[in-house]
Amino acid sequence: MQHYPKHYCGVFGIYGHPNAAELTYYGLYALQHRGQESAGIVTSDGKQFREFKGMGLVSQVFNGDVLHSLVGEMAIGHTRYSTTGSSHSRNAQPLTGNCQRGQIAIAHNGNLTNAAELREELESKGLMFQTTVDSEVILYLLAQPTLGGNENNLVQTVRCIEGAYSLVIMTEQELIGVRDPYGFRPLSIARVGDGWALASETVAFDQIHAKFVRDVAPGEIVVINEDGLKSIQAFPEHTRRAFCVFEYVYFARPDSTIAGRSVYEVRKNMGRQLARENPVEADIVVPVPDSGVYAALGFSEESGIPFEMAFIRNHYVGRSFLQPSQLIRDFNVRVKLNLIPALVKGKRVVIVDDSIVRGTTCKARVNTLKEAGAKEVHVRVSCPPHRNPCVYGIDFPDRSKLMASNYSLDEIRKYLNADSLAYLSQKGMVKATGLPAESFCMACYDGDYPVPYDPTADKHIMERRRARVESLSEALAKEELQPRLL
Repeated sequence: MQHYPKHYCGVFGIYGHPNAAELTYYGLYALQHRGQESAGIVTSDGKQFREFKGMGLVSQVFNGDVLHSLVGEMAIGHTRYSTTGSSHSRNAQPLTGNCQRGQIAIAHNGNLTNAAELREELESKGLMFQTTVDSEVILYLLAQPTLGGNENNLVQTVRCIEGAYSLVIMTEQELIGVRDPYGFRPLSIARVGDGWALASETVAFDQIHAKFVRDVAPGEIVVINEDGLKSIQAFPEHTRRAFCVFEYVYFARPDSTIAGRSVYEVRKNMGRQLARENPVEADIVVPVPDSGVYAALGFSEESGIPFEMAFIRNHYVGRSFLQPSQLIRDFNVRVKLNLIPALVKGKRVVIVDDSIVRGTTCKARVNTLKEAGAKEVHVRVSCPPHRNPCVYGIDFPDRSKLMASNYSLDEIRKYLNADSLAYLSQKGMVKATGLPAESFCMACYDGDYPVPYDPTADKHIMERRRARVESLSEALAKEELQPRLL
């Protein structure tokens, strides 16, 4: 079974374009790597919302007829991997709702650390939740009556929620982008013709020939309407930054630019730094495709050891309805990457990967190389050891399942059956980005969590709350004491 960390979500928005749904489709297509469970698009013609969501990849959910039905010059879209709430069609985004100010839609990338607390408070007021995702909490907060108009409501809402969030929000007349005050998740702005676009990564702009303008600043709300773009800083006193460094290591596409840095170049720099810190005598450098390719290129260039694409990735792997039998050992590993044995036979191999989480996949790769006749296999990892879970939207497991949290370096090496094992240092990782260490959240490496969290919570906490509420409702109904909803 593949044990790479799973992605969170991708968000996209368009304002002022006659083909808003189509451009959103292509934007989501470019962000597919950020979530493969579900996809959705909501459009507005200034009066009415139209939406379509489904489980699966963007290309599986949408077709030409669906996109033609999503009329309007404004749209937001979402690709999802579940970080809070299960993989279920009811949890697909964007989420939509009605309030006294009209219709509203929201798409969220991140994870709220106080979602359960806020949900309990809202339920106590009589609100009934339809999903088990933390994003619905934000939707209901935005829909609450408030004094001071929409902008004041936005500011009040973002000051209530805690954790990681990059949001695209759509009202009947406006497109809104929001980024949390720590800047955990990326969000960028572009011009597309006379209109505007928002996206999790700049690569989405390339697909639709949009011109990148700038990143949304941490704590910033951008409101786009017929008057142009207005910026509101909801947290003027907030100074700490905590951008997720794992975007550079693994999540973002290499052809994206984040905080003015090319992800491709940062990953090559990580490989170069890895070679400086952990040199080894070897005959070839072999990456684990696709995420390890760029670090391996940097390692090869710095060390002078030749680079070989000995593992070939199968890009057409889907879910199998058959469980692999003993006749096909390591099926789930081998079906995605297949080795060219002649490239490694009799050679000392450096295999470069971006991370080791549980270790089972890396172990299978090392064994495959040795079975093919590799003389030695040296494992090099282009980030530090993961010792802590992520609570801000990445599906790193709890400490009991993180190899580096439970075993020494040599114990991990022996488990992997590697001749040597070395990780990039945290200092070296930061150096490779070209940004100061105080720019980042690195809690999965060093345990320094910028936002407090409940260590007993997990991604299914909303399901348990929903089950308790439904159970209580059923009991009340049987006693004919069902309360009237507000």
